[in-house]
Amino acid sequence: MKLEFSAGGLVYRGDRWLIRRPTPNDGYRGNLGWSWPKGWIDEGETPEQAALREVREEGGVEAKAIKKLETLKIFFTDQDGERVMKFITYFLMQYVTDVPEGFGEETAEVKWVTKDEAQDLLTYKNERGLLDKAAN
Repeated sequence: MKLEFSAGGLVYRGDRWLIRRPTPNDGYRGNLGWSWPKGWIDEGETPEQAALREVREEGGVEAKAIKKLETLKIFFTDQDGERVMKFITYFLMQYVTDVPEGFGEETAEVKWVTKDEAQDLLTYKNERGLLDKAAN
């Protein structure tokens, strides 16, 4: 079994939360639903640094980390048929500013939504659960 490590952020601005919809070239196979900005931890990065970078790249915003939320563990089969156990560490983040270049090519769309709208739009149950913990 292969291990992977990622990090991401739940960014808030007032009572709104930033979610993103990936493009097909983002490595997603078939599921292009809404999620939190997240991605791989590069060599030499801490999970927090990776999460801030991914929020910038995929969400098009600068944010500051407020606190670590939790690390989710998921299992899936990759494109080569290998079983993967992936750990995704999430951080609660406060919006600072938009970045001039906007979101990157791995993102089709971003939107700011209320907590209830996010609960309706987020694709994965475990990501909806993070919002409940972050918003309280």
